[in-house]
Amino acid sequence: MKWDEVTLGVLAAFGCLTLLLTQVGEVLSRLPQIIRAWRQVRQELSGGATDPGSRQSVEPGGLHRGEDASDGS
Repeated sequence: MKWDEVTLGVLAAFGCLTLLLTQVGEVLSRLPQIIRAWRQVRQELSGGATDPGSRQSVEPGGLHRGEDASDGS
């Protein structure tokens, strides 16, 4: 066995390890979103809310639809 083959083997092993860790990191970073989606699916399958109009959706700013930011003063 030559040193070239050992060097290429080590580089290939570290390349595979880096790729594996990158993919695991991507999955773990998306895990909370996956869990929320799974809970929503389970809720919808079990019947969800009895009245679809009774659910309040929250917009990205933290306000419920129809609310104004000045209402809290």
